[in-house]
Amino acid sequence: MIELHNPADMPDVVRIDYIEEPWIKATIMVPDDYLGPTLSLCTERRGEQVDMTYVGNRVMVVYRLPLNEIVFDFYDRLKSISKGYASFDYQLDSYERSYLVKVGILVNSEPVDALSFICHRDRAESRGREICSRLKDLIPRQLFKIAVQAAIGGKIIARETVSAMRKDVTAKCYGGDVSRKRKLLDKQKKGKKKMRQIGNVEIPQSAFLAALKRDEN
Repeated sequence: MIELHNPADMPDVVRIDYIEEPWIKATIMVPDDYLGPTLSLCTERRGEQVDMTYVGNRVMVVYRLPLNEIVFDFYDRLKSISKGYASFDYQLDSYERSYLVKVGILVNSEPVDALSFICHRDRAESRGREICSRLKDLIPRQLFKIAVQAAIGGKIIARETVSAMRKDVTAKCYGGDVSRKRKLLDKQKKGKKKMRQIGNVEIPQSAFLAALKRDEN
């Protein structure tokens, strides 16, 4: 048995018998007015309700949740839907078997380990599409197209394309033969193809956290 602290260290799936993930017991205090959205958030994150007690006009809700579902932005979401009135406390409860997979993110066919993540298989494709869509808007455009992909092993489950900046190579051609302009455009096309194969894509530091945030809808 091995403990994983980084998705990059996940062994090949053929060597895995089963995966256990940590679950926590969470205690949430929330005003009655915001109970509905709070329960929906916990259910959305694969939570299991344990107890619910009314204390005046506040409710104490106890849920069991996968740690994987709350470590990144759960608290921010909870504060947002409760207008800041909810409190949240948790403790590690147990480990349970789960169908988890590693989703890798590739930019220009190169894996970006910092963006890879482990999640439940049922949510892998939607999370992969979400991150690719965010990265499409976060990665600066280059002179060549950039493919942003999410993959499980060798299978691509989502893809977006960052469009290339267009440079008018015919701007200095005043009149003249159309074939000359065509040659310049063909030359540009070949140059972009070569750049796409060898070009390095820089991803801004701010893009990493922004890409991993979940939609609040």
